[in-house]
This record gives sequence, C-alpha cells and structure tokens, in this order.
Amino acid sequence: MRVPLSWLREYVDLPAGETGRDVAAKLVDAGLEVETVEQLGAGLKGPLVVGQVLTIEELEGFRKPIRFCTVDVGQANGTGEPQEVVCGARNFAVGDKVVVVLPGAVLPGDFAIASRKTYGKTSHGMICSGEELGMGDDGTHGIIVLPHEHEVGTDAIELLQLVDEVLDIDITPDRGYCMSMRGVAREAATAYGLPLRDPALLDVPAPNSYGYLVKIDDPAGCDRFTARTVTGLDPEARSPIWLSRRLQKAGMRPISLAVDITNYVMLELGQPLHAYDRSRIDGAIGVRRAEQGEKFTTLDGVKRTLDAEDLVITDNSGPIGLAGVMGGANTEIADSVTDPETGRVTGTTDVVIEAAHFDAVSISRTARRLKLSSEASKRFERGVDPQAAAAAAQRTVDLLVLVAGGTAEAGVTDLIAPGAPRTIAMSADHPDRVAGMDYGRETVVRRLQEIGCDVYGQDELVVTVPSWRPDLAEPNDLAEEVIRLEGYGNLPSTLPQVPSGRGLTARQQLHRRVGRALAGAGYVEALSYPFLGEGVFDQLQLAADDAARRVVKLVNPISDEEPALRTTLLPGLLNALRRNDSRGSHDLALFETGSVFLAGPQPGVAVRLPVDRRPTDEEIATLDAALPAQPRYAAVVLAGAREQAGWWGKGYPAGWADAVQAARSLAVEAGAELTVRQGRYGPWHPGRCAELLVTLDGVETVIGHAGELHPRVVKAMGLPARTSAMELDLDRLAAAGGEALRAPRISSFPVATQDVALIVDASVPAAAVEDALRSGAGELLESLRLFDVFTGEQVGEGKKSLAYALRFRATDRTLTAEESTAARDAAVALAGERTGAVLRGV
Repeated sequence: MRVPLSWLREYVDLPAGETGRDVAAKLVDAGLEVETVEQLGAGLKGPLVVGQVLTIEELEGFRKPIRFCTVDVGQANGTGEPQEVVCGARNFAVGDKVVVVLPGAVLPGDFAIASRKTYGKTSHGMICSGEELGMGDDGTHGIIVLPHEHEVGTDAIELLQLVDEVLDIDITPDRGYCMSMRGVAREAATAYGLPLRDPALLDVPAPNSYGYLVKIDDPAGCDRFTARTVTGLDPEARSPIWLSRRLQKAGMRPISLAVDITNYVMLELGQPLHAYDRSRIDGAIGVRRAEQGEKFTTLDGVKRTLDAEDLVITDNSGPIGLAGVMGGANTEIADSVTDPETGRVTGTTDVVIEAAHFDAVSISRTARRLKLSSEASKRFERGVDPQAAAAAAQRTVDLLVLVAGGTAEAGVTDLIAPGAPRTIAMSADHPDRVAGMDYGRETVVRRLQEIGCDVYGQDELVVTVPSWRPDLAEPNDLAEEVIRLEGYGNLPSTLPQVPSGRGLTARQQLHRRVGRALAGAGYVEALSYPFLGEGVFDQLQLAADDAARRVVKLVNPISDEEPALRTTLLPGLLNALRRNDSRGSHDLALFETGSVFLAGPQPGVAVRLPVDRRPTDEEIATLDAALPAQPRYAAVVLAGAREQAGWWGKGYPAGWADAVQAARSLAVEAGAELTVRQGRYGPWHPGRCAELLVTLDGVETVIGHAGELHPRVVKAMGLPARTSAMELDLDRLAAAGGEALRAPRISSFPVATQDVALIVDASVPAAAVEDALRSGAGELLESLRLFDVFTGEQVGEGKKSLAYALRFRATDRTLTAEESTAARDAAVALAGERTGAVLRGV
C-alpha cells in the first residue's frame, strides 16, 4: 500500500515538521512494515509553468516527426514573449494548455534544462510528459494536456503536486484494514495520539423500495450488497488533476472518470467498488454461484471457464462480473467517442455503482485458481469492512455528481444478511500475563477503544470488535493489540538460564569430529537438499527389491521431479560433483553428513496432536512410531587427482583406496573396529567395492560400502571417469564404538619393527591375513601396515605375496629382539593357520 503523506494529512493533523521518515518510524513502532519512503520531486527545480500552444510548425527532412512550437508562458520567462520550443510529441494541438519547463530548471534525475540548438532550431525549454516529471504513466505516453481552466504562467509544480513523500507499506494478511488511507490514518492517529477525521462518516440515505433491483441467491458468499444509480453524466468529463495525481502516487494508472473515482474511493475507504454501464445491464442484478464450466469474459478481454465455487454477479443475460475480482466486458463503462461530422461526444451517461461485501475465502480461491489477482481481490481476501459499503457508495455518488455533473437517483438498495457484532470475553489482566508487564485495566481499555472496540466490564471485560477488524477473534488477539500499541520495545528482555554441565551430546560430538577429520583429509563439505526422484535408483543400478527404493513421498514437494525424501546421500553429493566438474573444477573430494529417511514395511499414519494441552506420552509415542527411521549417514565422493604432481614428485589420482581410507578415518573417530571386505552392491564396481562391517551385539553388521563406481553408473549420471564413493551408517558406527574415546597411552620406550612377506592364494583377502596377524601378535603390536603386494613367477601361479610392516612396543620396558621376534612368529603362525599363509623364501 502506497500512502502519499499529503493525502494522509487530510485525515490526521500531523505535526507540521514531521517528515515521511518520522511518520514511518511511528508506524513501524505500531507494527506496520514500512519498506521505503519515496521522495517525489527530489531535486526538482523550476521554472515549470502552464503554457498555451500558439503555433505549431512541422519540420521536414528528419527521420521522425519534429514540431517547432511557440508557447505562451505569460511572464514566467521574464519577457512575456512566446517561448520557442522543439518537441517530437503529437498528442497536442494549437490552443492546448501544456506544461513547459524553462531554461535554468532541473527535472528529476538531475536533468538540467538549457537553451540548445536542435533540428536546425533553437529550443528554449521543453514541453513535458508525465514520465519526464516523475509522475508515472498516465496511459498516453505523451505530453501532458491540461484542462483549459488553468491560467497561463501558473506554477505547475504546485498544480501537479510534484513534490511529496510516499510511504510504501507491506500489509500483512491480518491487517487488511490498512489497505486503505482510512486504515493507515487510523494507525497514524493512534500512534501520535491525535483525533481521526474518518472519511467514512458520511450522511447516507436509508435504503428504500425503489432502488435498483438486486437478488442475492447466496447470502453466505455475499452478506451485503449496496447499489446506487447516477444518471446524466457528462461523457466529456475527465478526472481532475488532484484525483489523477493521488491515484498515480498510490501506484494506480488513471483510466477514465468513473473507473478512477471507484479506484479512488477504494484507496480511501478500503471498499472495492464497481461501476456498470446501466444501458448494458439487462434486468435485475443477481449474486449466485457459477455453474460448473460456465464461460465469462472479464474486463481484460480473457474468456474464462468458471468453477461451481466461483461467486458471480449476473443479470438476465448471465454473468456480468466476477464477484470481488473483476468486472465483465459486457457491462464495461464505454469510452467517450467524438463524431467527426457533428462533433457530438457519446459515451456512458448512466451508471450503477456496486459496493458489496463478499466471503474472503471464496474470493481468494477464485483469484488463485484463475491466476487473476486484482486490487479488489487483494482487499477482499484480507478482510473488508462490511459496514463501509454504504459510505463508499455514497462517496462515489458524490464525486460523480461533483466532477461529471451527474444526478443521483433517489433509489437506494442496501441488502444486508442478518448478523450480530462479534464479542470476545477477556480478563482485564490477560494482556499483563501475556506480556509479563503490568499495564493495568485502564490502559487495556483505552488501547482497545483506540482501535475501535467497545469495552464493558471490570475484571472480566466484554469486548465488541469493530467491523473492520476480522482478525480479532480471541483474547490473545486483543492482548497483541494492547502490547503493540504500548510498544514492543517496552517489553522486558529476559535471557533464559542455561543449565550448567550440559554441552554437546555424544552424537553431536561425533558428528563434529567426523566433519573435522574429513575436512583435515582434504574433503569439502557439500550440503544438498534431502529430496530425490525415484529415477535416480535406476541410475544407481539398485535392485528392484532394494530397501533404498522404499521412499517416503511428500504431499506438497518443492519440485515435482523430486517428490521423495532421500534414502541415501549419494545422489545429492554426486550431483554436486558433476556440477562442479562441469564448471572446470576437476579435482574434487566432497563429503556430507546428514539424515536419511527409511520407510518401514507399512506406511505409518500420523495422529493429529492437540493444541489446547500438552500431548500425552502415548500420543507422542504414537506419532514417533508413524515417522520413518532417520539415521544419520556419512558419505564422500572423489574424482580427478587426489595428490597433485609438482616439484616434489608425481601425484596420483583418487581411487577406491581413498574412499576406503575415508571410512577407516571415521571408524577411528568413533572408536570402532571397522572390518573391510570385498563386496558387491548397487552403484559400485563389482571388482572394486569394499563392504564395511562392524560388530554389534556380537554380530557382524554391514554398515556401508566404499570403492569405485560402476562405469554404467558413471555414464548414466554424467560423472567423471573413475569416480569413487563411500557411504556408511554413522549411527551404527557410533554404536559399535561404545563409550567415549580414550586418549591413547604414549610409551617413551623405542619401537621394534619387524617386516614379514607372506604368500597366500590370490583369492585370499588381504584383510583376512591382516586380522590374523593382528590377533596373533598380541598386546605388543602397536600398528600393522600393508606396504607391498606382489604377483609373478617368483611366488607361483595363483599366488600373491603380501608384505607387512609390524611395529611392536611395550609401555613399561624396551623390548628385546627375542620378544619382538616371538610376537612376529606368533602372528605368522596364526595367519598360516587361518589363511594358509607361508613366509616368502621359506
């Protein structure tokens, strides 16, 4: 809602020195959202005057039509002689009154005016359009042509009200009454503690039996309909400058007199109106629901198909208006037309004014379904004062009679559905308890009366809500009004007491350690949306019965292409990797930790929890049981070079081993023993896939996979060649870790290193040999590392040599050679027993 300050001052006697920013600050304190304060005419400097065109000479030989004009500007130029001006516009003629800016003036945008030679003539100034003066579009895109009654030499800055301040207010859905000058003026009057001159306080004649006939078939959709008739309008009448300028400042384009007046009254009182050409109405006006599939052409020329829920205005011929949204083309006010032979002007002379109150929900649904948001529908769906209809109709009639010379017919139609004012019972100290402040009964009553409420009672108040505040429905709404008018800034600020001894949970600490560990290893965290489309499972080559395909679908997804909650982190990470690769970043290592959503065998049905009390433990448990499991996963993806080449040596590409190592680093952070075995699952290459296992309750459990992605997955998803990935269940990994991590004991004694090379069958996993060596070496073993794998004739066909470095250390003494050798031999013996390994060279 754009509010010109000059217009606002008509209803509230604001202090003379108050600027737009001062008023905006007061309104913000009262709870309105003032977005900007626009300074109209900033930098504008005269002379800018009314002139009369004396002569027009058409200049030939140029690409576009150019006119050399002489204009009478009175004594504004200091000489009284006609002013010579070059102009390219063609919407004016000799004798017309126009706006002329003279040399020395400055127009908006710091555009200085001076005499200059152009098109072979010297132009001493400029004939102005509305856009050049910062007035906005008046629909003509041409020169301003003024009414003839304005004298030559009159100051056009004052005449056109070019200097003003406009407050742009964002009206929230619950403050629909502020979509009018009347509503904003009421808030300003309350904020300044000044009286309000209510523009709706008009003498309105009582309804009578000889008004225009109106029939309402749906009182629930239309509970009030006021109709007035004005005849004998002058078809040549135009909107006066003051009315057009107010519309332009409020952000509306002047169209025609009748339409401009209805728009003006809507902005003034907040009541949308519509004017019908009486000669085009066939019989009585009716209000009903549309027939399913009924056709109707609106004012914008679009033929629309109506729904049975739409509310329409009708006559004997059918719909003539879409109630509360837009009028119909079949009863549109006719533009004035001049007969070129007789000079007679014809147009609409008799109009019927509609001021009605419609159901907010019905209007909102119609406007949204038809994608036809109008100034009227914006107001109706936020709530319009039903008691303002008669005053708005009367104000429209008065303006039509005043400006267009019409005659108001004596007939008045005002149909009102039975109803009673809304009342709310509230304790006088309820706002005190809500705000935590002691306002007192007198303050509560005074503030409620300021917003238009009638208040009765002492300790228990009975509050009658004003008709323009449909948002006030319960005691808390009234408490909010008291609090905002007393000032949100005056509410006490109390910080909550943080209980001592509570920090991050063990789960949160693990998540942070995991993030730090992966970041330290060169991975970059990527956060993706938790949504996916089911087609990605085919790209990942998951089996048809894979549990990951059982997804939870959203009722109102952000995107129809991704309607389900994710069951794996890989799609989001791989999309991020592909996007970065396509933009030139080819060496990538990304990670993410986040929740996935695993649906149960049967879909759960969530219960609706009560809002008037605390839910019981059983109700909360029932709701939890209906929710999908939401474990936290960790995943990494890699592509390109893992180590760049340089003067220090050769680099190496990222591969499956890096993905496995990422899983091992997470296991270290969780304090869990991670078993790595050859596996086969979905998106991973069958020969380069590792299965990640931990022991839970004495049972080995698969918690994830790591390795290189299958070439078909890489091709389907558009990924770089040899892309690798790892994903595991972080919650299960944490459960396998048990208690909190303990700091390692550092021994001050030297380490003893023993290297062994074992020959095993090629089919024996290195992890199995490693497990056997670790178990056989006992407590003295500090670390075990595979540093070489060899195959060839020296070890025999179908065999491979695995070389390990074993580090032994004691915490209380220096180990002897015999002790470290014995530990090594024990490790080799157990490896031979379990895997058939033999020492190489024996």
